Amino acid sequence: MSPGGRRGVVGVSPGTWRGVIEEFREFLPVTRETPVVTLLEGNTPLVESRVLSARIGRRLLIKVEGANPTGSFKDRGMTVAISKALEARSRAVVCASTGNTAASAAAYSARAGLPCFVIVPAGGVAMGKMAQALVHGAEAVSVRGTFDDAMELARTVTEQMSLTLVNSLNPHRLEGQKTVAFEICDALGRVPDLIALPVGNAGNITALWRGLAAYHERGRIAALPTLLGVQAAGAAPLVEGRRIGVPQTVASAIRGGKPAARKPAGGAGQASPGEFTKVTDEEILETQALLAREEGIFVEPASATGVAGLLRRAAEGTLPDGEVAVAIVTGHGLKDVDTALGRVRIPPPVRASFESVARVIEGVIGR
Repeated sequence: MSPGGRRGVVGVSPGTWRGVIEEFREFLPVTRETPVVTLLEGNTPLVESRVLSARIGRRLLIKVEGANPTGSFKDRGMTVAISKALEARSRAVVCASTGNTAASAAAYSARAGLPCFVIVPAGGVAMGKMAQALVHGAEAVSVRGTFDDAMELARTVTEQMSLTLVNSLNPHRLEGQKTVAFEICDALGRVPDLIALPVGNAGNITALWRGLAAYHERGRIAALPTLLGVQAAGAAPLVEGRRIGVPQTVASAIRGGKPAARKPAGGAGQASPGEFTKVTDEEILETQALLAREEGIFVEPASATGVAGLLRRAAEGTLPDGEVAVAIVTGHGLKDVDTALGRVRIPPPVRASFESVARVIEGVIGR
């Protein structure tokens, strides 16, 4: 199908959400000639915390990015990156990924009718994410190495074969991802005092700050918040100030040792009165369980990292000042069910009778 056949947002009634490109067009690098490739991403819930606000000593809202079409925040950037690739008549798109980027690139490429190639570290991708990429028709190349090795290969392949890289090094990706800042401020009617989020490849914190700065420049918000970027302890190059040769963490989505967007992310952290911190895998998994059981929000391990950082800093008494905090949880828990199932007990079957089922129920209620 020609690019012209992809223009517009089909089947959307006036007054309904149109996807991040149409909703925030004035802030994005698109023109009337850009074919909009959308799955109506964005407009994700900003949920008031029921329990965790008390634990951190301030109002906490949770931005649930797992509600995007492919289950992660990557869709915000991918709609712009794939739209621009289609506009440029690219032959194909390529990405390196630990899962979420691959899933998103595959879905939006399918929507655009573009070939998509995903380079992944062997054994380093949760099966839920791998399944997404493959069912959307992406061609997967599994390499023996780390995500950083896959990233270097993706850069080399796209440069030498004149293809489009859709990782966060692609400036259009970050432009789309910055829209999360707009939604947070619009929903609150103000800028929060603190925003916490997971950091892996460092693109999302760079994009977040870019969006906040854009709203501030236009007078949409009166001040800029503190940012708290949180890494996993076994994959924390920004915290430790060095490359991690073989990063290790259960949070596969942020398992990187050499962030591709390191310089811009460092700038974001410095431009705001914020910083990077790290949490252990155990803290991440405990927070994942806490979000599910206390707040009703199921996230993959990496997505719990920002909240884990808030809890740690609150326990230490070192949270920045402010009354309102937002935690961005970046991907749905169904992305990585194996990790979640490893921490719960699946009960054995009982006889199919009222007595047997009632005995189980009374045993739980009576605890």
